[in-house]
Amino acid sequence: MRLIRGLSQLEPLKNGCVLTIGNFDGLHLGHQSVIKKLAERGRLLDLPVVAMTFEPQPLEYFLGENAPSRLMCLREKVIRFSKLPVDDLLIVRFNQYFADCDAEQFIEDVLVNKLNIKHLVVGDDFHFGKARRGTMPMLKDKGHVFGFNVEGTGSYLLNGLRVSSTLIRDALGDGDLALAETMLGCCYSVCGRVAHGDKRGRTIGYPTANIQMFRKNTPVNGVFAVTMTGIDGREFEGVANVGTRPTVDGSSKVILEAHLFDFNREIYGCYVEVHFKHKIRNEIRFQSLDELKVQIVKDVAEAKKFFASQSADANALKEHG
Repeated sequence: MRLIRGLSQLEPLKNGCVLTIGNFDGLHLGHQSVIKKLAERGRLLDLPVVAMTFEPQPLEYFLGENAPSRLMCLREKVIRFSKLPVDDLLIVRFNQYFADCDAEQFIEDVLVNKLNIKHLVVGDDFHFGKARRGTMPMLKDKGHVFGFNVEGTGSYLLNGLRVSSTLIRDALGDGDLALAETMLGCCYSVCGRVAHGDKRGRTIGYPTANIQMFRKNTPVNGVFAVTMTGIDGREFEGVANVGTRPTVDGSSKVILEAHLFDFNREIYGCYVEVHFKHKIRNEIRFQSLDELKVQIVKDVAEAKKFFASQSADANALKEHG
């Protein structure tokens, strides 16, 4: 997969392309269905498969810190896209031009002149352009004029629910990791590089790997049983806190701190992935570090109990499989 940063970096597509457009936050099963359909069209037409997304996401541009929390950062999105049947991932900077761009202008300037689009696959509720005036009927009308086809995907339903980034965000906020995993098609996770912290965890017997999330809003908050990958191809179990550490310093920055069980290695600088398996509790402000330590003992015990039950269930399935 080629990563193309901006329309100015796009080489002329003489024969055209098949295209989809969206935020693709989480790259959930609905998004994957769109990509699959797009790839099928690309093979039939022998054209490159292009996915176009904006950075920042439009609501982040308009609402700033009040925008909905992201399910994934840009790097996570790129990594996930690289595993899908996409030839080119086009990342376009959302700025004042696109904020003011009329839908008709976007179709002609970007889709036709820049991308030479031949086939477009988008969700039936897709809106674009200034004031979100661009709709599926408009796209189909313009397709007749400029010579490209438009295909809707319909809603992707799972147990009667329309899978969406918003619904996944709500599930994560409610601590329903199982529902989020069902819609994502995988366990919810966060990637990042392990950074130096204040090392307070070591002083109370629970050293942590600290991962800066570079955001103020996150879909998850609290204490979780987690696994971590990205180190020697292994998976390590542990417990993690996501939040602003109110007991320690009440930072305005959200930090992910993961304590791994039976682990004693320096992993600063490693790019790791933390997989959220089970929510234990919400983040709480304690009166002292001693109170926090008592609670951490309980959190670790609950996380280990969760993993033990998961292992027992897996063994039972093998025996009866």
